Amino acid sequence: MAENLSNAMRRSNAWDAPALGPVTEQATIGASIVIKGEVSGTEAVFIDGTVEGSIHFPEHRVTVGRRSTVKANIKARDVVVMGTVKGNIQCGDLLDVRAESTIQGEIVTRRMRIDDGAILKGSVEIQRTEKVAKEREEAKPVTAKPEPARVPSVAVAVPDTTSEKPEPLKAEPQKSTLAAAVAHRFGSSSVLFKPGR
Repeated sequence: MAENLSNAMRRSNAWDAPALGPVTEQATIGASIVIKGEVSGTEAVFIDGTVEGSIHFPEHRVTVGRRSTVKANIKARDVVVMGTVKGNIQCGDLLDVRAESTIQGEIVTRRMRIDDGAILKGSVEIQRTEKVAKEREEAKPVTAKPEPARVPSVAVAVPDTTSEKPEPLKAEPQKSTLAAAVAHRFGSSSVLFKPGR
């Protein structure tokens, strides 16, 4: 049992598999294979040989092995580079550049991880993810024009207890109409009314 476990450990280290999520199926282009033209597919691919042309796996992962030389433009969801790439890389999610790898070309990706010892020559453009862009748009403060304050009009019936006409209500600048009416009615009262804000 321990022997099988140590063999499995040696095999996984020999392949030096990428540290991204698990890949259930992947095609392999062996070390002695040379492809000139377009390589595309609907599964993950591990390139250990030589590819010249273009590599198109927009929904899957492309892994460039340590012994491989790729002279092609790569378009994939995830790209792991452990060898040499001369060409542009367009990555939908994560570009993982391992130690002792070389990339020469333009890179467009959403996320990027670079180990010490990797060599990059060209340009790098990091794009915002749709989720982050959406969250930033939602977080922006909404600037609305302030509306002028409206004071509600309140009709207050004051019973006529004297034969004299009561003075008309006068609203003070800082009191609301209701507070002014109550203050007029109960002017001699010891109750203090403060206008609400």
